Amino acid sequence: MTDQAPRPEGDIPGKSTAASRTTLSHIMTGNDTNLLGTVHGGVIMKLVDDAAGAVAGRHSGGPAVTASMDEMVFLEPVRVGDLVHVRAQVNWTGRSSMEVGVRVMAERWNESTPAQQVGSAYLVFAAVDADGKPRPVPQVIPETERDKRRYQEAQIRRTHRLARRRAIKELREKRAADGIED
Repeated sequence: MTDQAPRPEGDIPGKSTAASRTTLSHIMTGNDTNLLGTVHGGVIMKLVDDAAGAVAGRHSGGPAVTASMDEMVFLEPVRVGDLVHVRAQVNWTGRSSMEVGVRVMAERWNESTPAQQVGSAYLVFAAVDADGKPRPVPQVIPETERDKRRYQEAQIRRTHRLARRRAIKELREKRAADGIED
C-alpha cells in the first residue's frame, strides 16, 4: 500500500490480515458480574486485550505490548450465561506498532439465536524485543474491501492520536512557559 511508512530494503515480508485474525470465546459466569448483575466492563476489556494481544503477537512474530486503547464501546450489556466471542485482527501497521480492531459478540449459551454485537474496540500494540525495545513488524496486507476500509479508518485514527498528543504537549509547554504548574 502506498500509504504505508517506507521500510528499509530486506525488511520482513508482509502478512495478510487473515494470517493473524483470531476469535477468543468465553462463557460468562457469576464471577464476572458487577453490582447490577451484568458482566463487568473490565472483564470484557480484559478479554479484548487478551485477544488483541494474541493477534499482535501472531502478526509480529513475538512479544507485543498494549500501548493504548483508542476506543472501547459497549453497545449492549452482557449477561451471565452469555457465550462471548471476541474477534480481533490487525487493521494497520507502522514500523513497530499495530492497530488491532476488536469486535465483541454475545449469544445465549442455551438458545439458537444469532450472536449480537455488544462492543468494539481499537487498541495499539508495540512489538518489543527481549529488552523491551521496539522491533519492526511485518506490513499488514489488507485482502478484502472490508480490510481495506479498516486500514484506511485506522490511518485516520492514527492521525487523530498524533494530533491530540501534539496539541496536549504544546498546551503543557505553553502553561509551563507561562509559569502555571499542574
